[in-house]
Amino acid sequence: MDQTIKPLVIPVFIPHSGCPHQCAFCNQTIITNQKSRVPDKIAIQHIVTQYLQYKGKREQVELAFFGGNFLGLPREDIIQLLDLVQPYIHTEKIDGIRFSTRPDTITQQTLDLIRPYTISAIELGVQSMNDEVLSKSKRGHTGMDTIKAIHLLKGYPFKIGVQVMVGLPGDYEDSLFESTKKVARLAPDFARIYPLVVLKGSLMEQWYSQGKYHPLSLEESIQLVKRMYRIFKATKIDIIRMGLQASDMMEDESMVLAGPWHPAFGHLVFSELFYDRVCHKIDQSPDLLKSESLALIVHPKSESRLRGDKNMNLKRLGERYPCLKVSIHLDATMSADQVGTSQGNPKFLL
Repeated sequence: MDQTIKPLVIPVFIPHSGCPHQCAFCNQTIITNQKSRVPDKIAIQHIVTQYLQYKGKREQVELAFFGGNFLGLPREDIIQLLDLVQPYIHTEKIDGIRFSTRPDTITQQTLDLIRPYTISAIELGVQSMNDEVLSKSKRGHTGMDTIKAIHLLKGYPFKIGVQVMVGLPGDYEDSLFESTKKVARLAPDFARIYPLVVLKGSLMEQWYSQGKYHPLSLEESIQLVKRMYRIFKATKIDIIRMGLQASDMMEDESMVLAGPWHPAFGHLVFSELFYDRVCHKIDQSPDLLKSESLALIVHPKSESRLRGDKNMNLKRLGERYPCLKVSIHLDATMSADQVGTSQGNPKFLL
């Protein structure tokens, strides 16, 4: 939970024409209805101009191609998109380009193709390292493809990101955490964790309606993602997102049929992490249990995570430790991922 100012990311959405497979969890209707092939010069100019107004004090600006399998696009489309961004790179309005792609599109040939351009980060749609889970999800690639891709990328200056999912068909706790550990051992720079939801128009919709797939509950997915977060953090991998991005489609109940969708999913996971930290500190400190009151000290930006959704963490602490009167104190000198506990002085850090 770094407090440094994050770069401005300018999102440019590309069509799904680069996707060679119909993944079970993907909304194929949207893909097949995609009319435009790639954004043209005018479209990108409009997006860049609009977003540069929001730069503020941020020093870094990145343009991100979202929504497709970038290196799966035709060669001429890849070059066209990258060429359209080059004038902004040359005038230092944009510092780098990032995109997501499938692991099996990372080859020496595709990397040679993009070598002349200022690429800052490449994200791989890993989803799982378990081949059986990947097969059941209709991904069309294997865990070995991810291993090969990351090994190739390590020879380049790009930051490497991974996208993994929780709730895939055929995945269980043991296989999920073993897969997460395998990804962590590959040492990417950052990760995104997405819970699977059942979208209308997907193969998963059919399986769900037939009783062949049972989605995770919100609480189950929060607990699983919390443990995945800890695995990644233990190996110094930054988690830049937990949960799906809010959008008109995600807010549409006719499109999201089932599964652990919540617009503030990441916040719920962080709240669980803060709750666990406080409980661990209290349980490991007999003196704290003997006191009548306990002050929890956090950075102001972390107060809502400590409190939990609708103050749920404070209610749970009151039920678990009924003899303790818990209060929250804000301290801007604290690290954003720490909680101080004190009977009078903030001297114990979690």
